[in-house]
Amino acid sequence: MVQIRKVLGSLGLAMKAGDVVSGEFMTEKSIREGIARLVIVAKDASGNTKKKFADSCHFYHVPYVEFGDKEMLGKAIGKEFRASVAVTNSGFAKAIGKNLDLEVTKYGKNENI
Repeated sequence: MVQIRKVLGSLGLAMKAGDVVSGEFMTEKSIREGIARLVIVAKDASGNTKKKFADSCHFYHVPYVEFGDKEMLGKAIGKEFRASVAVTNSGFAKAIGKNLDLEVTKYGKNENI
């Protein structure tokens, strides 16, 4: 069962710790550079955005999940609307993934996707 408040709280903590990048450009860059440990895309993001991140995450073996909406993701990290965020810390990625019912391994692969 997805625990929304825990996910959003963990995202906020990760942001304060400097372990979250947001926005399409920075999220994509973190995936390509191998620092993203978990990518979260808003459910109300465009189909093109969802496909782009799903394909990139599959190619680079980064866990990918669609969760919440743009406003919810933005508020969780203290920003405006955000279609995508990447968690760059393995510990935060595991904690958030656990609350999203994902298995996030040390190497950033998700066996459930």
